[in-house]
Amino acid sequence: MKLHPDTFEIECTSVWAFPHRGNWATHTSDWRGNWAPEVVRNLILRYSKEGDHLLDCMIGGGTTAIEAKILNRNITCIDINEEALERTKKSLGFTVNNKAWQRIKKCDAIDMEFIKDNEIDFILTHPPYADIVKYSNGKIPEDLSNIHDLDIFVDELEKVAKELYRVLKPGKFCSILIGDTRRKTMYQPLAFRVMERFIKTGFVLKEDIIKRQFNCKATGFWVKKSKELNFLLIMHEHLFVFQKFL
Repeated sequence: MKLHPDTFEIECTSVWAFPHRGNWATHTSDWRGNWAPEVVRNLILRYSKEGDHLLDCMIGGGTTAIEAKILNRNITCIDINEEALERTKKSLGFTVNNKAWQRIKKCDAIDMEFIKDNEIDFILTHPPYADIVKYSNGKIPEDLSNIHDLDIFVDELEKVAKELYRVLKPGKFCSILIGDTRRKTMYQPLAFRVMERFIKTGFVLKEDIIKRQFNCKATGFWVKKSKELNFLLIMHEHLFVFQKFL
């Protein structure tokens, strides 16, 4: 099994674009909304070192876990959705020549009591964008992807931010990829609202990276709607990197 991309260079600008998703190791794109392994690899290489303890509190399709294992980082993988956890376990079924360990636990990200204060070296996660993609269809009450009201969504994500701040070591980094949305054709700056809540929690903004989107589902349909209703399609996300200072 190929464990690394054929070509890879670490990103050095504030705009990232990966038109062709990586397919090395066990990476797949069939978990809707999961982030590209190129994004995860860049973050891990830039903001952590081998042997560090990483955390993804919304592990989803398992992309972060795969890259952490390959790159010799220990990782705690959390999700409220059992399907995501089972998928992550399956995705880790390959062998590497290092001693990195993976801890997989069902847990609500607003209360990770089993993780000590200041335990984590680097946090990276990709939460749902409110209810744009519904991962449990209302079956899991704590699932953020059940929330349509954006005010409630950012309130709940602020609770997550507070817990992430607690478990992260001082001076270390926390990254989050999140996009914006529209309601009745009007632009809703969801990413910036989330950024404000992380800063309110105590994080300092290190980077705001613009990530271009490619191959979005139903793009053809929405191109037609864009012309009919006169609005632009959102084809970018914000990748925020925060730092914890005390």
